[in-house]
Amino acid sequence: MGSISFRNVDKVFGQGTGGVKALDDINLDIADKEFVAIVGPSGCGKTTCLRMVAGFEAASAGSVLVNGRPVTAPGPDRAVVFQQFALFPWKTVRENIELGLRNKNLPVGERSDLVASALKLMNLETHVDAFPHQLSGGMQQRVAIARAYVLDPEVLLMDEPFGALDAQTRVVMQEELVRLARHNPRTVLFITHAVEEAVYLADRVAIMTRRPGRIKEVLDIKAVREREKWDSHARIEDVMDLESFVHLRTHIWKSLREEKGFKDV
Repeated sequence: MGSISFRNVDKVFGQGTGGVKALDDINLDIADKEFVAIVGPSGCGKTTCLRMVAGFEAASAGSVLVNGRPVTAPGPDRAVVFQQFALFPWKTVRENIELGLRNKNLPVGERSDLVASALKLMNLETHVDAFPHQLSGGMQQRVAIARAYVLDPEVLLMDEPFGALDAQTRVVMQEELVRLARHNPRTVLFITHAVEEAVYLADRVAIMTRRPGRIKEVLDIKAVREREKWDSHARIEDVMDLESFVHLRTHIWKSLREEKGFKDV
């Protein structure tokens, strides 16, 4: 199980009159194996929400729960994939993926089997002995995702994981993540600035207000996807042409424009 709950969460950075309120009364429930994306204006607190689930930040008020238990610190039930790949440059692909398993003191044979499965999952079998500098940005992010998946976390936290990639590689990685999410599901909290990415990937999209961030609206993308019979294997450019996709994208953009103070779209 991997449910996430925000209960009346506030976050203030600093103290006294110099304090800055980043989040205001956040309430959001994410079900087990549900993929939820958060979008919002820059500085609205999207990443702060993720960091609180990860256990890197504490709420100033309210509570953040994973599986009904308050989050007080990082834990093995949660794995984080960052925008920057955060790979160890002196370690090979295999060694980077295996690192977390070594920290769990698993037997060599079991580690080897798990790494082999993760390599296959992310189509990295032919790159096991390569070092990060020998890989493209997309391949490096595949390694980072494999390193997260190999730990078999209940919750996968992704903070703009494709933001550093070029446009074409980003599309390929989005399609790869859809494949993973459909066939090897985890509870995913996904932070992004890209509206199209959120609509393509997520079961639901939470839209946040400008700072102090609040949940303005939550859209049920999965219901539309199932009703309109979006092909889960379709390329993103084909899905983006569908009327239902265009409607959702436009709705989110209008909502974000309102938060930025623009009157037109």
